[in-house]
Order: sequence, then C-alpha cells, then structure tokens
Amino acid sequence: MNTKKQEGEALTVIKENITFNSDGIKLAAHLYLPSGAVNEKPGPAIVVGHPGTGVKEQTAGLYARLLAEKGFITLAYDAAYQGESEGWPRGLESPAQRVEDIKAAVSYLATRTDVDASRIGVLGICASGGYGIAAAATDQRIKAIATVSAADVMRQFRYGGDGKQDPAVFQGMLAAAADDRASVAKGEDPGSFELFPAEEQAKAMGLHVYEGWKYYCTDQGQHIRSAKKLQWKSVDLIAGFDAFRFADLIAPRPLLMIVGSAADTAWVTDEALRNAKDPKELYIIEGATHVDLYYKVPFVAHAASKLYDFFAANL
Repeated sequence: MNTKKQEGEALTVIKENITFNSDGIKLAAHLYLPSGAVNEKPGPAIVVGHPGTGVKEQTAGLYARLLAEKGFITLAYDAAYQGESEGWPRGLESPAQRVEDIKAAVSYLATRTDVDASRIGVLGICASGGYGIAAAATDQRIKAIATVSAADVMRQFRYGGDGKQDPAVFQGMLAAAADDRASVAKGEDPGSFELFPAEEQAKAMGLHVYEGWKYYCTDQGQHIRSAKKLQWKSVDLIAGFDAFRFADLIAPRPLLMIVGSAADTAWVTDEALRNAKDPKELYIIEGATHVDLYYKVPFVAHAASKLYDFFAANL
C-alpha cells in the first residue's frame, strides 16, 4: 500500500474526472490518487458509494479524499440516473442497477495498472451501505466491505428511518406507484414524488427526516445535483429488494459496520449484522447521529481513522 512520507503527514491527493460503464450506462466519477508514495507497485483501492440521494461531491467524496490521503486509490461516483451520470428517467432508484454500479466500479479499478485487482474494497455510506453488502455478497472480487450509517432502501421506505413508520404509509406509496405504471401504459409521462417535506413538517416527522432535510436542503450539505425527487416506479422496485438477504455469503471476507450511538437508524445495522457471519465488526462512534457521520469533522475523522485501520489490515 502507498504509505505516508513521514509519520502523521497526509499525502497530496490528485482528483481526476473519469467515466466508466455500468450495464450500458456511463457513470461519472472522481478518482482520488495519492501522490508522493514510497511504494510504486500496484496498490489497494476502495470504491466509495454515496447515500441514496447524494452525489459524489458530498460525503462520498469527503471519505474518498480522506482515505486517499492515507495512501489508498479511491473512487467516488454518481449512481446511474443521478448526478452527472447518465440514465433515464432521472431520479429512478433501481436497487439492481445500484448494485451493478458498485460491481462496475470494481471492474473499472481492476483494469488500472496502478491498482492491485486482488486488493479492492468497498465503502458504502447510508443506502450504499446496503447496496455494498448486496454487491459484496455475490462479487468475490470485493475483498473487504465497510459501511457508515448503513441503510437498506427497502427497510427505509417500508418502516421509516427509525423503524416505527405506520405500515399504511408504504401501502399508499405502492398504490401510487401502481397508478403511475397504469398511466405510463396509457402513454403519459412517468411521475415522481418529492423526497423532502418543508422544514416544519420535517421537524415533526422525527430526527432522521429532519437531519436529512437539513443536509440535503440547506447549506449544511446541499448540492445542486443531489436528488430531490424519485420516480414512482422506484417504489415497487425497492419493495422487492432486501440488501441483507444474502449477507452471510460475504464470509470469510471481513465486514465492518460503523454507526453513531445517537443514530435512530442503528437498528438497520443490527439487522445486517444478524444476517452476516464472522468476521464481522460493529464499531460505534459515541454521540454521533446518522447524518453527523456525513460531514461533522470530529465524527468523520474518527470514522475515517477506523476505516483506514480496517482496510489497511484487510487489503
């Protein structure tokens, strides 16, 4: 692995704009390359997936840069149908495609002469944590998988971020998705729905919704290309997807799941770990909420340090 010139000194990082193909869709990505490395041999690399509605310029890019400063080649990309990546209709959330995007990112890295194809890992943040687990379960090229504030998009929509959502909410969404499919069959344009309510409604809906609203809809973390709407078709695609169903297939490759002690989504990480086999590790960052681990410097630095130790030991 690339190493720092001196103890405690971060490597300079070069960011390159690249594209790669994911099942016929061209994805836009940022490749982070550590410079000034002692070891010029092909080294380990990490795919970094963004949260469900995020883009590569937000928290995925932050973690990718921090890990590149430690010597890893890292790749943060926009999922299909989002950000600067191709795909139509815009705002379609297709779990199968999101899993394919991760595998395609691994394929891209494996073709590079500066990457050791036998030492590629995946870091998934929020929804990409779930997608990353699903990808690692069936793609043995992924030698180590880590998550931060993991989410499974099906559980998120069906049960809510805190796991306490009224079942009628999701049934209503499925009904709307069915109506939309019927309309499209008659020649109408596909419909979409807003992801974030107004501020006061977001507050009333609990910590997870309000945190998401603040990150994606204010200067706290918003980006012009992050998704604010999803296609109704996404809902029934999501309904039949379980990110953790085959998590046991990851073993004997290692799994690390990082979660904040104050995250009301921590129950999702618990479910994933119940399905996984050893070697697996739960790492709790005291005081952090779900979204704190996206951007708050002390919490992100803590998580990045743990991630470095994990990937350094396993790639």
